[in-house]
Amino acid sequence: MKVLLINGSSREACTYTALSKVAESLNEEHIETEIINLGGKPVRDCIGCGKCKEMKNRCVFDDDIVNEIIKKAEESDGFVFGTPVYYSHPSGRILSVLDRAFYAGKSAFMFKPGASVVSARRAGTTASFDVLNKYFTINEMPIISSTYWNNVHGNSKEEVIQDEEGMQTMYNLGKNMAWILKCIESGKNNNILHPQNKKITTSFIR
Repeated sequence: MKVLLINGSSREACTYTALSKVAESLNEEHIETEIINLGGKPVRDCIGCGKCKEMKNRCVFDDDIVNEIIKKAEESDGFVFGTPVYYSHPSGRILSVLDRAFYAGKSAFMFKPGASVVSARRAGTTASFDVLNKYFTINEMPIISSTYWNNVHGNSKEEVIQDEEGMQTMYNLGKNMAWILKCIESGKNNNILHPQNKKITTSFIR
């Protein structure tokens, strides 16, 4: 089993430290992990062109990291999305990446468990946490929780490490993710498969 962790920061600092703690906990449970750092390179926003509907799990734009993430998502069993707080919301780069990855590569994520992780110097964590969780709820994905909201506080890697409660929350998150993944695997082995739900799309304009 493998969990893909995405660092929505341009640096490997606070958010990366939190994700690394989750990965450490998952590795103890013999679950493979990979952390992708979005970094500082330009990322396109979704322009609503609809061309991805003509392709299989690919965005028509191939000049950034999005299609690589979709490909890795196909091979992964669970996800952790991490972001720093910018003006009480997630980073623009992780929102652009997830908008396109989920729109173009929806089937790569469906029914696989996901968790959000947020880092902040002080405030804005719960608002950012709420935004990231919405990607899971629209795509039939179980949301993994911990012993508190999945956030850490600090203005540097060193300060995040000093946030003992936050780091423990990250560690417990990894344990809970591992438990759910093992439960899903056990279910598959006993022919308990995910539902085949129907979807109806309506408009409020009549």
